[in-house]
Amino acid sequence: MSVHDFDVTTADGQTKSLRDFAGQTLLIVNVASKCGLTPQYTGLEAMQQQLGDRGLQILGFPSNQFGGQEPGSNEEIQEFCSTTYGVTFPVFAKVDVNGADADPLYAYLRSEAPGDGQSDEITWNFGKFLVGRDGEVLKRFDPLETPEAIHDEVVAAL
Repeated sequence: MSVHDFDVTTADGQTKSLRDFAGQTLLIVNVASKCGLTPQYTGLEAMQQQLGDRGLQILGFPSNQFGGQEPGSNEEIQEFCSTTYGVTFPVFAKVDVNGADADPLYAYLRSEAPGDGQSDEITWNFGKFLVGRDGEVLKRFDPLETPEAIHDEVVAAL
């Protein structure tokens, strides 16, 4: 099994296979619009622009599980991302990343890269998973690790 075996829901309710991203290095991020870490969108978009032609694809998954910091509808989230941060990478439909209702992709990501060893749960908004071109999870990054701080590791995965 790999990340490529999962389907996700786009912001407009369509099903998208992550197999469509086979051959690309992925950075999968749970995002939120009203979080102190929201300015990471700037660094994520810069990384997408700088490394996209080398095979990087960032995928954003909004989640409202941390302090209610993603309260908007999928449409409102799309509008916020494009007008406030100029985001061009895909931002999918809102999902749960922890708990019994966690999206199957996130349950898989957490099992493949369990984090601090005490719990596999995502700790906050802007947790990041680096996925190789073959769909294998390479590394998990803490929410406080900015796109700038992980840049070299992302480049190495390309």
